[in-house]
Amino acid sequence: MLFKSMLAKMVHKGTIRLVDAEGKTETYGSGEEPSCTIRLHRKSLEWSLALNPALYVPEAYMDGTLTMDEDIRHVFHVVFSNYKTLESQALFQATNQLFRQTRRLKQFNPIGKAQKNVAHHYDLSGELYDLFLDSDRQYSCAYFTDPGNSLEKAQEDKKRHIAAKLLLDQPDLKVLDIGSGWGGMGLYLSKVADCDVTGVTLSVEQHNLSEKRAADAGLKSRCRFQLEDYRNVTGPFDRIVSVGMFEHVGKGNYPEFFAKVRDLLDDNGVCLLHTIGRLDEPAPVNPFIRKYIFPGADLPSLSEVTGVIEQSGLITTDIEVLRLHYAETLRNWYERFQENRKEVARIYDERFCRMWETYLAGSEMGFRYEGLCVFQIQLTKNLEAVPLTRDYMYEWENKAQNLEVRAAE
Repeated sequence: MLFKSMLAKMVHKGTIRLVDAEGKTETYGSGEEPSCTIRLHRKSLEWSLALNPALYVPEAYMDGTLTMDEDIRHVFHVVFSNYKTLESQALFQATNQLFRQTRRLKQFNPIGKAQKNVAHHYDLSGELYDLFLDSDRQYSCAYFTDPGNSLEKAQEDKKRHIAAKLLLDQPDLKVLDIGSGWGGMGLYLSKVADCDVTGVTLSVEQHNLSEKRAADAGLKSRCRFQLEDYRNVTGPFDRIVSVGMFEHVGKGNYPEFFAKVRDLLDDNGVCLLHTIGRLDEPAPVNPFIRKYIFPGADLPSLSEVTGVIEQSGLITTDIEVLRLHYAETLRNWYERFQENRKEVARIYDERFCRMWETYLAGSEMGFRYEGLCVFQIQLTKNLEAVPLTRDYMYEWENKAQNLEVRAAE
């Protein structure tokens, strides 16, 4: 059987027990912990799963034709710790090469399609996001200054860390937030630095909630949100921030994105781009994620971004690589999702729950074992737009944190 042959070559760390559709059990790996048991309930899976395991294993789990005796996050720890071995196999490489050849077509991202892709994920029920995100609905990598910090604190620290890189040393700065989500980042900048913020999103649900939040906070005159594609925005802006949006741009559209940022940015302006990326060479996005979770998405290696920036007329003035911060963020989201799983099933159904378990647990393992990370890239048009050292970032971050602590007392 092809799937059994694949497991025999793949599993070297820990142990995977496979129970096939006829009830026969075979064991792969070292025989030591960590271990897990996977059960197949359809004989055809013994062949099909090996053809594209990154897609067909999650689909079988969603459909209930593949089950696991342990929590899926535990199973994924075992599987992903052996994934590099799988990637060296000829069949996997052939399938992966096919995805490489077709990924540009799948990233075709005109304005209408971009909005449709966003709606697929971000216009899901608001109740769903309240069940696993922090109270500010920050749906991007948190910043864990201490591994023991709560998700709420880590997300507050993330906003402050990003703000510190925007050089908010002047009043009344005009700020553009590209991909403004539910408004948390824009509202934070408006409050702590008295900025005039314009946020743009393609999600109807996000736009509606952002506008309500700005009105409720009494900030509507200085923090407004538009249901608009960033390509239709006119500038200039003193500061531009984009958190968790660049993953949806698509590699073929990078020149267009950075050209637009250059055009929107004031001559002395500063831009901070926060995006998921890859620590290793360019590779296609996981096919399950692209098909079911984020259609049109892609994750860049740093080499794919910096080359385009160099040709755009922008200057890279700072790069920070956040490594396991997103793994910890996803662990928190997964645990909260599981705590509220019955409620998620009430809103949607059991298949949806299994799909999102796969998404959250699998994404976490991507950051732990598959070279995923987060890049924070600071961009300017002027060599003298920011100070020569990073001291200003730390000073602003510490000052803002002290003020927030006092305000909370």
